Amino acid sequence: MAEAFSEPIVHVDMDAFFVEAERLRDSGLRGIPVVVGGRGDRAVVAAASYEARAFGIRSAMPMSVARRRCADLTIVPGDHAWYREVSTRVFGILRDTTPLVEGISIDEAFLDVGGLRHHADSPVEIAERIRGRIRDEVGLPSSAGIASVKLLAKMASEAAKPDGVLHVPVDEQLAFLHSRSARALWGVGEATFAKLDRLGVETIGDIAALPERTLTRLLGPSLGRHLHLLSRGIDDRVVEPESEAKSVSVEETFATDVVGGPALDTELLRLVDTLGYRLHRAGLAGRTIQVKVRFPDFTTVQRSHTLGHATHLSAEILGEARALVAAVVGEGRPVRLLGVGLQGLVATDERQLSFGAPATRDHLEAAVHRVRDRFGPSAVGPAGLRPGPEQPSPGSKEEG
Repeated sequence: MAEAFSEPIVHVDMDAFFVEAERLRDSGLRGIPVVVGGRGDRAVVAAASYEARAFGIRSAMPMSVARRRCADLTIVPGDHAWYREVSTRVFGILRDTTPLVEGISIDEAFLDVGGLRHHADSPVEIAERIRGRIRDEVGLPSSAGIASVKLLAKMASEAAKPDGVLHVPVDEQLAFLHSRSARALWGVGEATFAKLDRLGVETIGDIAALPERTLTRLLGPSLGRHLHLLSRGIDDRVVEPESEAKSVSVEETFATDVVGGPALDTELLRLVDTLGYRLHRAGLAGRTIQVKVRFPDFTTVQRSHTLGHATHLSAEILGEARALVAAVVGEGRPVRLLGVGLQGLVATDERQLSFGAPATRDHLEAAVHRVRDRFGPSAVGPAGLRPGPEQPSPGSKEEG
């Protein structure tokens, strides 16, 4: 009987996922500094290629700063429908390997490969198989970390980047862990690090050297105890196979504040149209419509309404979202960010009519989505989004 792996947790993380997904469609982006994000004054970097990172460009950086750091920077607008499609292919490979897959974002997941000890000599062999399949079948690079617990596996995959594997054996895990920056420990944000810095803390090993009572007195009993355990490599969380998505949403931060009912309604129509197509691609419907509004002073308000049935129809979502937005914004108040989403998701089959929806509306929307599937998301859309003779094209705004 084969002995169980000492390090059964594998963390798989895609390398610069949004950028590499764009390179699948445009080989001209390979080998050059590329970021994914908007172009407006308020735009931020959503993802940066490793060539761009060489200039000090990082995700969440203002795009204006990124452009100053690299004059030859190529900026590509995000396409989240495409990223979700590519992610689905990657996760299909992960689930082919083991059913114990816990996705923690669109481009990373934990796997428990302990049950595969009869099929491979080591977890490293399994990780390499996974990376090889992702490279061969999807065309993307990925990195993997292997350890006995989640914390260390994730740290190992980060250290393995780009396009590598790092295995942390049990007898080496504390040395590996204690050498890492204190900022790398889950639960250490900027405010927490500032407090630890006053004690001279630089590494995770420095945290581990502190008595638990010092940490709890400084940070509170919950966080103090949490960091005390993690800094010693104690992490009892197991890999939990992911449940279905609980919500789908889309939002946009505008390059200039949107003022006025008609202008704001056009933006809401655009967001709902995008949301509807994402629901179609995911095969989902939902009962609770939610809107999010942020004003120029950064005040953010969210409102929701729950239907008596699940829907995937853009027209139905739009009607409810309009009422919610009107109640929040009122007359003429400028809006900085607008978002709309659907919660309480269930699987749907667009061949079956939505409960209570007119057949013509349901069939029309399904036909529109089939055209988009074949010719692209911009092939057809609501008339209200098509620029007329004196209307500007909507493509000038930054994507949120």
